[in-house]
Amino acid sequence: MRDVTGWITRRPDKLNADQAQRLKEVLARCPELDRTTHHVRAFAELMNNRQGRLLDQWIAAVQADDLPALHTFVSGLGQDLDAVVAGLSLPYSSGAVEGHNKIKMLKRQMFGRANFDLLRKRVLLAA
Repeated sequence: MRDVTGWITRRPDKLNADQAQRLKEVLARCPELDRTTHHVRAFAELMNNRQGRLLDQWIAAVQADDLPALHTFVSGLGQDLDAVVAGLSLPYSSGAVEGHNKIKMLKRQMFGRANFDLLRKRVLLAA
């Protein structure tokens, strides 16, 4: 299953002939997965080409299909649609600093090992 997921999320031109053939066989056996693949690749194009203005069309196409997992994803996007459109359109990114929260890392390292006083000292030393 992991192989199939990788084939679906990878650009089709990056698949070797064997992978492309095997993916084609899998998609022929499962029409739902074939439609899901189409939507996943269309969303990847929106992301890669910064085409946030086309997100509404993509959402409408997904909602017209009977694919509950993608409907859940679309619902999540709808909770902050303006931010998603901006993220898919604008060249700015916080990716370089995403996940670099030292205090959170220290808290996780210390969980269940010591009291608050030691955690406080480590946070102050790290700052």
